[in-house]
Amino acid sequence: MIRMHSLRQKLAAVVMLTTLASLLVSVAILIAYDLRHYHRALLGDMSTQAELLGHMTSAALSFDDQRLAAENLALLRIRPQVRAGAIYNARGELFASYAAPGEPREFPSRARADGVQIEGSNLFLYRRIIENGELLGTVYLRAEYALVSRTLDYIGVALLITTVAMLLALLLTRRLGRIVTAPIFAIAEVAREVVSTRDYSRRAPRTSTDEAGELVDSFNAMLTEIEQRTGELETSNRAIAREAEERARAQQEVMRLNEQLEVRVQERTLQLETANAELELAMEEAKEANQAKSAFLSAMSHELRTPLNAILGFAQILTSDSLPSTLPQKKEFAGHILKSGRHLLTLINEILDLAKVEAGAVNLSLEPVALGDVLGECRSMIEPIAAQRGIRVLFPGACETVVEADRTRLKQVLLNLLSNAVKYNRDAGAVVVDIAFDTPGKVRLSVQDTGLGLRPDQLDLLFQPFNRLGQENGGQEGTGIGLVVTRRLVELMNGAIGVSSRVGVGSVFWIELPVTVPHALALKEAPPALAQPLETPDANARHTLLYVEDNPANLKLVEEIVRFRPDLRLMAAQDGHLGIEMARMHQPDLILMDLNLPCVSGVDALKTLRSDPRTAHIPVIALTANAMPRDVERGLAAGFFRYLTKPINIDEFTEAVNSTLAWIDRRAASRKEQQP
Repeated sequence: MIRMHSLRQKLAAVVMLTTLASLLVSVAILIAYDLRHYHRALLGDMSTQAELLGHMTSAALSFDDQRLAAENLALLRIRPQVRAGAIYNARGELFASYAAPGEPREFPSRARADGVQIEGSNLFLYRRIIENGELLGTVYLRAEYALVSRTLDYIGVALLITTVAMLLALLLTRRLGRIVTAPIFAIAEVAREVVSTRDYSRRAPRTSTDEAGELVDSFNAMLTEIEQRTGELETSNRAIAREAEERARAQQEVMRLNEQLEVRVQERTLQLETANAELELAMEEAKEANQAKSAFLSAMSHELRTPLNAILGFAQILTSDSLPSTLPQKKEFAGHILKSGRHLLTLINEILDLAKVEAGAVNLSLEPVALGDVLGECRSMIEPIAAQRGIRVLFPGACETVVEADRTRLKQVLLNLLSNAVKYNRDAGAVVVDIAFDTPGKVRLSVQDTGLGLRPDQLDLLFQPFNRLGQENGGQEGTGIGLVVTRRLVELMNGAIGVSSRVGVGSVFWIELPVTVPHALALKEAPPALAQPLETPDANARHTLLYVEDNPANLKLVEEIVRFRPDLRLMAAQDGHLGIEMARMHQPDLILMDLNLPCVSGVDALKTLRSDPRTAHIPVIALTANAMPRDVERGLAAGFFRYLTKPINIDEFTEAVNSTLAWIDRRAASRKEQQP
């Protein structure tokens, strides 16, 4: 046992031991946490890769396409931690394989059961590929497992940090020990003199103003007290009596405090019981939320696969040599594909809207909006659809009401209510749009149909996602998401939504929005490309379009659209570099630009065109699959004249081209007039 007579040594030992223990515990926790996180992250990443690879290669296994499976496996090159991978067929035989550069191409002869195996620095993962309940094959992945090397690295770093920290602690302790212990040594010296001489008039000198100085003051005060007590021995009996009384009172106070403590313990116990009940309720709610999430994902998968089934099925028939079809049949199949594709696009957009709404990521611009203008736009869009079924749509007369809302989202809400009223109406029925001012400061807009109506139990389930109230097997397509998004959008615009219905009579959906004064309406000036009515270019005029696109199918589609336009001449470039050079050489009137291009992106190509005086004047329209609102905002901010998203809407595409060419013609005419 080491004897330490000096207080300074004891203080140094305590500081060093405390520092060492803290460092060891902290470093151990950090190392354990990081290794655990590394292990879980690697397992999760490999499982995700296996799952994704299984979905990507299911078609290759179904059609015995080893080349496609090998191409999918080759994508593992972007994951450097994956050393090798393989696909086994349903019989457990090796179907396709991949090995990173420098890695041996050694693979198990047979597929194994699902699981993870770790051997040294390698992690082996097997994952079965199951599609529609049928075993198609097995995914095999071999990845780098650097847990041991990471542990050794962390231990080395920990030793270095601990050594440096201990040296610093030792230096600081030696430096500060003298400062801390000097006043204590002074007190000890005075105490020895007082004990030996019985001279209570001695006082210790105060050399600091910190806790040590307070200790000196306390020590001196103690000497003063002892000195006073020596002169007051004759009154000690009375002091003892008073002390006894005080102790009795203190005991009573302790008893009272114990009683209060018991009461507090009972209260705390009750609080804990309440907290446990609340915790159980929260766990039950979490369980219900998890079940709701599972049901939502299941419904979403069903809704996505339904139109995909039609698209893929009819596409296979059109491309199959063993299933010949006539030209009318091909047109019919193409119509089914187009209808299912539009339904799928609508579903995706609604799911994205629902996700943004539920995540609180919808940013609304509340401003004065002329209700009559929005109703007019909705009328022009819904009447042709209603006319196909002989349904009359009755709108109110002139409306001067101005509401505070987001114009785009208000139009979305009204179109959803109107389309539902037409979709679930009877043939030759009617839809009535009415405006009322029952609540002060608000306007109620109602949409009434003459459909089958809804039962009270159906009304309770009306605003749940993917719940179509028994219409899933009907002739009308739908998702059950629109009303959920509609209600949330109305609430975000400080409004309310409701419904009333009678079976066999019809339903009335209504929304209420706050009214603002008409003079507060701020009309925004339309951009030059949309401010003027559409003009059809002169048939004698020749306009040149340059389409920069690397996808042959997309290029072929635009060629087919432009083929019926004798006033347009189309040129194509397969990458950004070629597109820039062709724009400089041929000086086209309009450029259509994809954003995801090889070599040079569409945004970078636009910057190059804008920086060149020869091409700076040419308007560029973005034509891309990046369809998120953030992507559209970024594209317009980058300088694109218009921003069109894929899949291409032919009417929207034609309108954009025509309006842009008309703007170009007006610009050219204006320049001619300005010339002397």
